[in-house]
Amino acid sequence: MNTYYIMMAAMAVLAVAVFIALFFLKAGYGYLSNSHWGPKISNKVAWVLMESPAFLFMLLYTLRHATSSGGTGNEKAVLYIMAGLFLVHYFQRSFIFPLLMRGKSRMPVLIMLMGMIFNTANSYFIGAWLFKYAPDGTYTMEWLASPQFIIGTLLFITGMVINLDSDYVIRHLRKPGDTRHYIPRKGLYKYVTSANYFGELTEWIGYAILTWSPAGLLFALWTFANLAPRAKSLTEKYEEEFGDEYRNLHKKNLIPFIW
Repeated sequence: MNTYYIMMAAMAVLAVAVFIALFFLKAGYGYLSNSHWGPKISNKVAWVLMESPAFLFMLLYTLRHATSSGGTGNEKAVLYIMAGLFLVHYFQRSFIFPLLMRGKSRMPVLIMLMGMIFNTANSYFIGAWLFKYAPDGTYTMEWLASPQFIIGTLLFITGMVINLDSDYVIRHLRKPGDTRHYIPRKGLYKYVTSANYFGELTEWIGYAILTWSPAGLLFALWTFANLAPRAKSLTEKYEEEFGDEYRNLHKKNLIPFIW
């Protein structure tokens, strides 16, 4: 148990370091793609390899717990609901999102590997909390009626809807064969540069609340540390390419009306 908390504390410190570093080191994939990060592979393959460890790790945790003798049926049901929300997100990100990608973009292998490590670590922390370290009696059937679970789940679902809608907008900015860049303007892109990131951040803040756990909080912290600097870099990239046309839209980077 002590080792688990020490590892989480170390990850929290690392998140702060990554947050600061990413304001100076631009992760070179997608719209920010560059040649400074070494060899690249297909974007679709990279996304599957990068995201699927989180899905597979949590699935393994869930299946192992399902065959164990610990916990009552009701307690297990609550845990499976919370694990299920995690699995739904990562099934979509691992196996559906890559298939919907258009174009022939490529991702640096180094970034893919860092993503794999990040996703595996966060899956471990959340899975270990749910199925091993959460205090006995925390997740009873009454938890499903708690303000934390209800508010957190509504936020999680809202974030997922925003994320899916924003991905749809990005995919349909241009027709097949067109390689030009366009300014996304629909949905929450009216207000922020990175509406898809805002959706993902909302999801994991919701998950931190619905589990009311240090592991969930750590994941939300890491999500912000990773996405906030990138959102700012994307704003700068759009302003560099489109100039006053983009600046005059007065979009925020990540959080509508705030930042």
